[in-house]
Amino acid sequence: MDSLVVGNELEFAIRLGLCLVFGAIIGVERELRNKPAGISTNCFVMAGACLFTFISMSIDPNSPARIAAQVVSGVGFLGAGMILKGEGNKVKNLTTAASVWFAAAIGMVVGLGWYITAAIATMYSVLVPRIPHVKTWLKSEHDE
Repeated sequence: MDSLVVGNELEFAIRLGLCLVFGAIIGVERELRNKPAGISTNCFVMAGACLFTFISMSIDPNSPARIAAQVVSGVGFLGAGMILKGEGNKVKNLTTAASVWFAAAIGMVVGLGWYITAAIATMYSVLVPRIPHVKTWLKSEHDE
């Protein structure tokens, strides 16, 4: 019988822990703004992408792009399900879908072991939604 321990469990546990931290950071930002796809969704998407990438790197380190491409398209499908068309044909949750797609990319980066890149991308994903929209600028100029 094969051993239950294959030797890369600690490495994976560290990566999974980072996905939990980074996913929670992004999820908290989304939840504080009352947006869908909060902590759990971001943590699961990020950890899933990390796991697929980790498996890909473990099975065939010379060709990790095959599984990575499937993660990108699979998460794109998940994001498409989040986008809604509301009253007046207004599209809703587009940013939420994009943030989930971006969280998957961060998970893939963690899966590859690029921790600093993942941390920078996480900060980016928290910063971007805080940038005021052009409509807000134009409205404040118009009000003056």
